Amino acid sequence: MALVRMNRTPIALNNSLFADFDRLFSELANPSKTAADAFNYPTDLYETDEHVVLEMAVPGLKAENLDISVEDHYLTIKGSFNEESKEEDKDRRYWMQSLSRRDFSRGLKLPRSVDVDAINASVENGILNLRMPKIAEAKVKKIEIA
Repeated sequence: MALVRMNRTPIALNNSLFADFDRLFSELANPSKTAADAFNYPTDLYETDEHVVLEMAVPGLKAENLDISVEDHYLTIKGSFNEESKEEDKDRRYWMQSLSRRDFSRGLKLPRSVDVDAINASVENGILNLRMPKIAEAKVKKIEIA
């Protein structure tokens, strides 16, 4: 029986990790891909006892550049960059581009527990914040033990 020597160094075991990083940086450096493809505007969606809350990173956008609508409990968020920022991009030769200056649209179905008539939206420091109150029947009720 012949003995076969195997190379089991930590680097050899983690080749897939390095391949993942290589793929990520290749995608970021590829000008044919948009930042929206790579990152898709990071979003947190969570609930508290009183609200459902959505927080979305919208770097470079102000309130007047965002359009938020709800139809049949389907939330749609659209963002558009003004023509000035698009014109600035024409003169630039990017080495790497991870900030998107392209229009986007994102949607999601809201739970029936959300009161769509009382949604509050704000933008601060590049974060869109939607606070969506729950209807009274959906709020957590505390029950005292006798």
